[in-house]
Amino acid sequence: MNLIEQITIDLREALKTKDAARASCLRMLKAAITNKEVEKGRGSLKDEDIQSIISSMIRKSKEAIEGFHQGNREDLVSKEENEIKILSQYLPAQLSPAEIEKTIKEVLAELSASGVKDLGKLMKAAMARLGGKAQGKEVNEIAKRLLS
Repeated sequence: MNLIEQITIDLREALKTKDAARASCLRMLKAAITNKEVEKGRGSLKDEDIQSIISSMIRKSKEAIEGFHQGNREDLVSKEENEIKILSQYLPAQLSPAEIEKTIKEVLAELSASGVKDLGKLMKAAMARLGGKAQGKEVNEIAKRLLS
């Protein structure tokens, strides 16, 4: 079963059990997937494309949480955190910072990158190797630290 089928089944289940928060989150996800399909001009997306959409939605939710904390809107913070939990179920298990650092060091050795000027090459190779198992922002922070 591919990812879009699983999301559709989970949405139906959320509607049956009247889980409004989960249903709303999965509807937003399906809308984002449909928008991307229309944008690309082809029928269905691969699981990797869908995982990319999910990662983007999680990143946006994390940014929103920061803004809501500053505005003392704890009700909205909890809503966004709940959505992150729901969306995270459709991503591969995320690597720990130590595992990310180990992978980046391996890529560094292969590329023989020496300074911050090589960050772009390092990020491209590292993100390809990590394959959705780490957020780009976290990989970028670790890579900058290792290069400087």
